[in-house]
Amino acid sequence: MKVLVFKSYEELSKAAADMVAKQVKEKTNSILGLATGSSPVGMYKELVKMYKNGEVDFSKVVSYNLDEYCGLGADSDQSYRYFMQENLFNETNFKETFVPNGLAKDFNVECERYEKMMESAGYVDLQVLGIGGNAHIGFNEPADHFALNTQLVNLTKETIDANARFFASASDVPTKAITMGIGTIFKSKKIILVASGKGKQEAIFATVKGKITPNAPSSILQLHPDVTILIDEDAAGLIK
Repeated sequence: MKVLVFKSYEELSKAAADMVAKQVKEKTNSILGLATGSSPVGMYKELVKMYKNGEVDFSKVVSYNLDEYCGLGADSDQSYRYFMQENLFNETNFKETFVPNGLAKDFNVECERYEKMMESAGYVDLQVLGIGGNAHIGFNEPADHFALNTQLVNLTKETIDANARFFASASDVPTKAITMGIGTIFKSKKIILVASGKGKQEAIFATVKGKITPNAPSSILQLHPDVTILIDEDAAGLIK
C-alpha cells in the first residue's frame, strides 16, 4: 500500500486524474471501476479537462460503477447514474458505462447480473474508491464478514445521515443500495482511494494502520497488491 499526502484537495485530485489517464494511455481499452461522492469530483473535473485538451481518449474504455441507490432511476438527480453523467460521462467519450439498475424489479437478481457482467469482462483494471467516515468502501458497511460479490445492502444510520445533505431531508435518503462486494473490488488489478478533510481521519487510520476487520471494511485493502491512497493533510492527521 502506497500513501501519498498532498497539501490540498486540488493537488490530490490532479494526481488521481493523472493516474487514471496513465492507465488509459497504457491500455486504451481499460476497464475502469468508478466511484461517486464528493471525494472524486475534483478528479473527474480534471479528467474532463484532459479529455477536452486532447490529452486522453476514452473511446475504447468501459466503466463499471461501484454502487447505486435502490429506488432511484437515471432521471433522479440524486441517483449515481445521474451523478456520473453530470460529472464525467456527458463531457467525455467513454465507449460504454455501466451502473447498477436502481429500479430493478428484483435487486438480488440485479446484483447477480452485474457481477456476471464484470466477470465476463475480466473485472476491473483500475478501481477508484472514496471512503465513508465509518470506513465503508462502495456501500460495504461495517459488518461481521467481508462480502464476496455484488450485494444488496441496508445502509447504516451513519451513512444515511452523512448523505442526507444531498437530499431535501434524511427521510428522503434511500435505505438500501446495490454495491460491488469487497471480493469484487479485490479482483481489480489496481486500486486508488481518494479522501480529504478531517472527517476522514479515523477512516484513513483504519485503512492504513488499523486491524484488518470487516468492522472497518477498507482495512482489507492492506492485503491488496497494488493500492495507492491519495489524501490531503487533514485526512492524514492520524497517520503522520
